[in-house]
Amino acid sequence: MALSTISGISMATDIVAELADSLAKTGVEDGELSYKGQGRKLDDAQSAGEIVKDIEEFEGLQALRMEGNTVGVEAAQAIAKALETKSDFKRCYWSDMFTGRLRSEIPPALNSLGDALMLAGARLTVLDLSDNAFGPDGVKGIEKLLKSTACFTLQELRLNNCGMGIGGGKILAASLIQCHKLSSEKNEPLSLKVFVAGRNRLENDGATALAQAFQLMGSLEEVHMPQNGINHPGVTALATAMQHNPGLRILNLNDNTFTEKGAVAMAQALKHLHSIQVINFGDCLVRPEGAKAIAESVSEGLPVLKELNLSYGEITADAALAVVEAVKNKDQLEKLDLNGNYLGEDGCKAVKDTMEGVNMISLLGSLSDDEGDPEDDEDEDEEDNDEDDDEDEDDVDEEEIEEEEEEEDSSSNHKPSTPVSAPRPPDVSSFLSFPSPDKLLKLGAKRALLVQQQVDVTDARKTAEAFLKIASVYKEENYDVKNAVLDTIDAILSKAFSTPSFQGYSFVSVLLVLLGLIKSEDKIKPVVVVPGHLHALEHVVRQDYFPKENVAVLEAFMSRSNKSLESCGNARNGLQSTLQRVRPQS
Repeated sequence: MALSTISGISMATDIVAELADSLAKTGVEDGELSYKGQGRKLDDAQSAGEIVKDIEEFEGLQALRMEGNTVGVEAAQAIAKALETKSDFKRCYWSDMFTGRLRSEIPPALNSLGDALMLAGARLTVLDLSDNAFGPDGVKGIEKLLKSTACFTLQELRLNNCGMGIGGGKILAASLIQCHKLSSEKNEPLSLKVFVAGRNRLENDGATALAQAFQLMGSLEEVHMPQNGINHPGVTALATAMQHNPGLRILNLNDNTFTEKGAVAMAQALKHLHSIQVINFGDCLVRPEGAKAIAESVSEGLPVLKELNLSYGEITADAALAVVEAVKNKDQLEKLDLNGNYLGEDGCKAVKDTMEGVNMISLLGSLSDDEGDPEDDEDEDEEDNDEDDDEDEDDVDEEEIEEEEEEEDSSSNHKPSTPVSAPRPPDVSSFLSFPSPDKLLKLGAKRALLVQQQVDVTDARKTAEAFLKIASVYKEENYDVKNAVLDTIDAILSKAFSTPSFQGYSFVSVLLVLLGLIKSEDKIKPVVVVPGHLHALEHVVRQDYFPKENVAVLEAFMSRSNKSLESCGNARNGLQSTLQRVRPQS
């Protein structure tokens, strides 16, 4: 490395170090007590003693962060007892709080905590129980709380990846409907703004039940329900409900099976959603006619649209061009994703030329995974005659979601997948030189180790550059690619941060320079920041290997206005939110 490079990076490192010292002197948000990410094993009242004491002594407690710990029934009861007097309490950050616990332990633990909040007269605004695999019984554990006055003021309900299933979805819907009824009688109707329930196997019946609650409330601003095995009957029910939520800004239904019927119904709903900013229908099989219907709705309205994701939807070139025409006059557009469709070489060129012609080419996502020209037109023709097939396809995908942690299954019937090729020698150098999802997957099961061996983890700059290259192929909607990226990054960074000679601050400094967030004296050219970079970084900061003293530094720079991050709205918001949650308590 040249002397000038060392000088510039050192200066950037000094800036980061000074900022870290300053931030270390500031505490967490007022009224908040945090044990996030501390990995505590709380089995009984004794092991929870310190937390109980802290809660009892905390005047005006408003929020408790327990993410990344594991809480047993007796410990939950002890913590609950301490919460019984906290009338100012508002925010429960209790995701990933039951790791390693029997499913039967979770409902009584949640019941105890819920009863305490009701007794305290708490008025909740945030309830986050994501990443707790509690199933339908876990929903029963919060059923009483959700119907109580404590939740009349609820604004955010986050239940991502909880395995609720159809039964849990129905219980949740009934609880929200009852809460709305009771709160309305008190002239303070439940006005939920954010609903998150991805990866819950809700399917049609669960989604339809929740749609009734959504329609009743009419206050939603964000709905995130990706990967739930919902096909067109459930999508249509949700579409009807969304029409009654005119303030909706973000609608994420990624990786559900719309087909043309669901897509047309959702297109009709969009005509009523003038505040919508982000539409994520990626991997939803909207097909050409569905895409055209969505394009028509976009063209006729949606004045503040920022992101439109119609990737992996079996969309043909003519439909894609209709979408492009529809977004040409959207002056707030930041991202259009049409990757993984059936555009063909000529179609890709036509899409790019059209976007370039209106100076919007920088807003178009990569088309590197385009599937080429459709081999035949049978898929569309069969849709109306084979509705049962759609449901069968969805069942197959749902089984994959349930089994994905136990085995790798590439048999998805409705979305493009990486073709299985004959065994060949892995080429890590080729991947690192010109990264692509396909190349990463073809490195095989040992890809993380192979890539790790190619990266000099004693060099902060080389490690940061490797991280960004790997993260650039991240795909939120593709489970195999997503996991391959995160596993590979974990292998590299866990080794780097455990290497005595590795300079953590230097790594963060170089990363910030490469992301265009810090200016350096060196001639280091920043990368084009893509959402994958920020999604991967969000994962990294949650890991034990990542030094928590660097979290506040990243949070400070991510919160600043910067053009390099403008195209990554959702990913940036997710990263900022996570950084806030994992920031250590002073």
